[in-house]
Amino acid sequence: MGNAPTYQQTLNYLYERLPMFSRIGKAALKPDLSNTIKLCEALGNPQTQFRSIHIAGTNGKGSVSHGLSSALNYCSYKTGLYTSPHLVDFRERIRINGEMVSEEWVIKFVEVNKNLIEEIQPSFFEITVAMAFQYFAEQGVDVAVIETGLGGRLDSTNIITPVISIITNISYDHKDLLGDTLGAIAAEKAGIIKQGIPVVIGEQHPETERVFFEHAIHKQTAVHYADSLWGMVRVKQDEKYQYYKVVDNARREMFDMHTDLRGAYQQHNLKTIFTAAEMLSHRGFNLPIEKVCKALEQVKRRTGLKGRWDILQSSPLVVCDVAHNPAGLAQVLDQFSQVAEGTKHILLGFVSDKDVSAALDLFPGDATYYFTNANIQRALPAEELSKLASEKGLNGRSYSRVTAALEVAKAAMNEKDALLITGSFFIVGEVLETLENAPAAATT
Repeated sequence: MGNAPTYQQTLNYLYERLPMFSRIGKAALKPDLSNTIKLCEALGNPQTQFRSIHIAGTNGKGSVSHGLSSALNYCSYKTGLYTSPHLVDFRERIRINGEMVSEEWVIKFVEVNKNLIEEIQPSFFEITVAMAFQYFAEQGVDVAVIETGLGGRLDSTNIITPVISIITNISYDHKDLLGDTLGAIAAEKAGIIKQGIPVVIGEQHPETERVFFEHAIHKQTAVHYADSLWGMVRVKQDEKYQYYKVVDNARREMFDMHTDLRGAYQQHNLKTIFTAAEMLSHRGFNLPIEKVCKALEQVKRRTGLKGRWDILQSSPLVVCDVAHNPAGLAQVLDQFSQVAEGTKHILLGFVSDKDVSAALDLFPGDATYYFTNANIQRALPAEELSKLASEKGLNGRSYSRVTAALEVAKAAMNEKDALLITGSFFIVGEVLETLENAPAAATT
């Protein structure tokens, strides 16, 4: 039989054998759920063996899923969490109570199911969804928070019947796949709304409201809008937390809370988490608001969330954020404009299928830029990005390796300067991997 494969060999098999959206883009996607259904049927339909919460949306899925997972776990529920993509280690995608699935389990799953994989030939995402469901069922989780990969209606995760569905917000992203109007994109995301299952919408928008209302009526369920149910005012922030006054509009109660989710944009996600917790309380979960607040103080520690306004170093300031579409970048850049007295430095890279031109319109002309590309097929080459940026009056040098761009940027900074690393999950992932391999260079 030979030696068992190593973890790295197992990952190489998954990455190289199976089409992977994060690397090759659209060609990796399958147009229906049949592969996922076949895989899960062969595994005994593990997705039916635990309760689940389903989360879609353009931005905020990661923060909401990790925040909600933290709350459920804090309230003593054994909580599975499935997210994508990963930043450093593949196992970030599949966690229970914040702990990543073991390397040994991943190796064994792939070995045991290799014939099934060869027969069905799923995409990389399809097999990881089935893997997560199998792991959660085997480990006997009380509930699993499941984040969609892309869209909703045809996303591989959409074979579950959750206790609630959540759609964080709708803005432009993946137009080639999901549609080029907000209504069309909303219709794809609304595909996760199930018969009689309540749905939470994070942010209201006039172009999408009707779509969600009609889908909910058709599925005989109700829509709960987080931004009308909760009010939040940020009162201060420091290096560790943001502090808020929170108003429960229905009960007319106000309370104080603070959270380690430090992006200014997190207000929207926090309202969504509070609304979801309330809906879950109506569905048999015990989630007191005081405990939810305590759990939100320590989302990063409890769940391993990274890359959302992550302060990697405080003096000079180095911050990274996985924002990668115009709506997400606008909020991150607004926060970055307020942080430092000195020069702003921006390390930037995109994947080639994004609306890079619209994104670049948002960036400030007075920053020093380090244009780069991640080490994946889908990356927009640094030279091309540099050309597009210079047409918009954004000037800097290009670097074919993220590590080189990071080294030059850090060397160029004075004490009062600030560096933002953004534009892509894959850029942030490579930076985090570099810093993890050189721990003395990073402070938290």
